[in-house]
Amino acid sequence: NASPARAKEMDFGVPYLEIELGYLASKGSPVTSLDRVDEDGRRVGVTTGSSSDGVMSSSLKKSKLVRIDTFPQVVDMLNTGQIDVFATNKATLYELAEKAPGSVLIEGRWGLERHAIAIPKGRESALPYLERFTRELRQSGFVRDSAERAGLKGALTN
Repeated sequence: NASPARAKEMDFGVPYLEIELGYLASKGSPVTSLDRVDEDGRRVGVTTGSSSDGVMSSSLKKSKLVRIDTFPQVVDMLNTGQIDVFATNKATLYELAEKAPGSVLIEGRWGLERHAIAIPKGRESALPYLERFTRELRQSGFVRDSAERAGLKGALTN
């Protein structure tokens, strides 16, 4: 994930894969759309220390942020209604939805997670090569085909 936090320590080429960021609502959650997430009384789960944690910490004004350490805990909290929604990339949300009966993936997205090849700081001369290499991988269909074979949902590969 070519996040701003990681960019402080390394440089990234252009993204080869983008995955939508979204919300998974618990069964019976009052959250039915993106615009219903940041309301009084809402409980928004995030993985402790994740990039979603960083974004939600600064963007949510009314909802209560609930930091969760593991995905089994996320599933339990969704299943028992301890959180209204969980925020992360859609690939993970689709997997969690299979373990949380009645949960619903909210339509739309609140951001994109960009995956790119990283290189150490100070080696910027390699960036043009990385850009060409990445564009060739995407244009050839390699990334799209790999995502399909892996069953990766929520990915933008073109």
